[in-house]
Amino acid sequence: MSLNRNEKAAVVTDVAAQAAKSQTLALAEYRGLTVEALNKLRVEARAKGVYLHVLKNTLARRAVAGTPFECIAESMVGPLIYGFSEDAVAAAKVISDFAKTNDKLVIKGGAYGGKALDVNAVKALASVPSKEVLLAQLLGLMQSPVSRFARVLAAVSEQRGAGAAPAAEATEVAAEAAPAA
Repeated sequence: MSLNRNEKAAVVTDVAAQAAKSQTLALAEYRGLTVEALNKLRVEARAKGVYLHVLKNTLARRAVAGTPFECIAESMVGPLIYGFSEDAVAAAKVISDFAKTNDKLVIKGGAYGGKALDVNAVKALASVPSKEVLLAQLLGLMQSPVSRFARVLAAVSEQRGAGAAPAAEATEVAAEAAPAA
């Protein structure tokens, strides 16, 4: 069923709005996928905040015109599924992870930061840890010197505490010996 002019304009407006607030676009060819597999992919994408949509390529080109994703307009050929995400890696990760388990989904490319990405670049982007993981790693790096310093101070105080008892006994013995002399 084809869309009338108003419906096409609504689709272009919707996709353009999504592209305006997204950081990443991932493209994949879905030829040969079953409806069940596509629905599974959509559920995964929705759970990770990825706007996943099958679009006519002419409508997609119109929607990305004037956005950082315009650089990939020439690659919009064939039956493609478009994944937009506000998170820099989410769209690439969802499509790449699904393509690993389903050989019918073929990654065709993507765009990030106004630059077109080839298949390998999309896979590399998908391998980047999520924002939460990166923040946790950064926090761990920031805490590491402080916690090491605290452990060193604790070890020094333990050594002085253990060394303080024999020293106190030595001063007591010296004090007792001094009056006798």
